[in-house]
Amino acid sequence: MRGNRQNLRAAMSIIRKIDCRHFSVPLEEVLTDAKHGDHTHFELVTVTITLENGQIGTGYTYTGGKGGRAIVAMINHDLVPILIGREAGLIDHLYDEMQWHVHYVGRGGIASFAISAIDIALWDIRGKTIGKPLWQMANSLGEPGAGNSCKAYCGGIDLGFPLEKLLASIQTYLDRGFNAVKIKIGQPTLDEDIERIAAVRKLIGPDVIFMVDANYSMSVEEAIAASRAFEPYEIYWFEEPTLPDDFAAYSKIAMATSVPLAMGENLHTQQEYQHAFDYSDLSFIQPDASNCGGITGWMRAARLFASRQIPVCSHGMQELHVSLVSAQTAPEASNAGWIEVHSFPIDQYTTRPLVVENHLAIAPDSPGTGVEFNWQKLEAVNTSFS
Repeated sequence: MRGNRQNLRAAMSIIRKIDCRHFSVPLEEVLTDAKHGDHTHFELVTVTITLENGQIGTGYTYTGGKGGRAIVAMINHDLVPILIGREAGLIDHLYDEMQWHVHYVGRGGIASFAISAIDIALWDIRGKTIGKPLWQMANSLGEPGAGNSCKAYCGGIDLGFPLEKLLASIQTYLDRGFNAVKIKIGQPTLDEDIERIAAVRKLIGPDVIFMVDANYSMSVEEAIAASRAFEPYEIYWFEEPTLPDDFAAYSKIAMATSVPLAMGENLHTQQEYQHAFDYSDLSFIQPDASNCGGITGWMRAARLFASRQIPVCSHGMQELHVSLVSAQTAPEASNAGWIEVHSFPIDQYTTRPLVVENHLAIAPDSPGTGVEFNWQKLEAVNTSFS
């Protein structure tokens, strides 16, 4: 009898349908960084999975405005066919199977974005099925007592802002209750970057955490010179000074300077995270669940860096990452770092924008990922196809 009940539950958890949608969402103003140029919009790719029992879960990924249609194509043509009829609860198994199914043509890149959206939808279903929020499910340290809040900072795509506008933008972060900020660097000269850094530090005072992000625009030599010039301004971390897949370069910069290094948003596979772990001498790791294989990929990266007590942070996607980073705050072995509150305002199109209280971001308590989209609002601004 028990076996029959288990077989029935498994049959009811079979994936019946997968719907993928693409949205192109305009930004309020053009945003610029040192390597990607101007951003006029971001793309949102959503995946909604329906089971035989009627349970529904939604996952998603995003881009800076390019590649979204290719992600949709890989989901629909390559991944959906191998998932229909499969048991949704076997998330780890399905994650590995998707990776190997497209491995020859897509190690990382588009494949990782596509897998991420599906994986997040499967986790949404898991949480709704067992009645637990993501922050209770996602403690990669294996410790009891995960928390529901984490540290948060605002990071703007603000390289193109004149100094006065940059300072006004930073002030809005402080007014919203954040006690940590990040700016883009990569001006034509280092002196221009230092002028902006000095002005921001003067504005925020000595007690606010201050990070900088070069979007891998510098050579190793330039990054070393910049890092040394940053020292008087108490920079908390120097993010992506150089190419993220030049792992040894990060170690060279770290050995030559004193400012802690952070990166990870452009690492898409577990092999890349292993190389960063082995060779880069990072002080912070920043996986992004939208492009590293979803929640499963994010947790695997977090578990790896937890073994060396390197704090796991995040990149963008604050409405989801708040739960993942908060989950790393087990009392006995916290590996929680910071979530980034990004300039791409995806959570303006959800039913629960990020909540910040006493400088901490609060994870949602609803079962599943806690991310529910306002489809009507997305459709109203969409400039693409569905």
